[in-house]
Amino acid sequence: MFTPKYPTPDTAPTADTSLVQPLTGLVHPPACTCHHTTAPAPVPAPASTGRPSIQLTPGALIVAAAGGTGMVLVIGTVLVSMLLATAITAASVAICAVVLRSLLNHHQGR
Repeated sequence: MFTPKYPTPDTAPTADTSLVQPLTGLVHPPACTCHHTTAPAPVPAPASTGRPSIQLTPGALIVAAAGGTGMVLVIGTVLVSMLLATAITAASVAICAVVLRSLLNHHQGR
């Protein structure tokens, strides 16, 4: 029920075949019948990767490493302090429960 169902290999399209058939035999007439001189082809712009490259100097690399280390230390300190606050609260609630139980048991014993 949960296993995928694949088509049989003979019906699956392969890399050299396509589901879209190319259009052949279409001839477009020219837009005008006058004789133009061909203009020189425009020079293509240099290909860019679309992403700006970031160049880090050694000083910037040291600042980035120090900033990352500082962030880790601050976040770690905050998380440890939250854990410590939770542990102290749990211990104080447990002590209060023991004291209340002792008081109630001692009162019932009399």
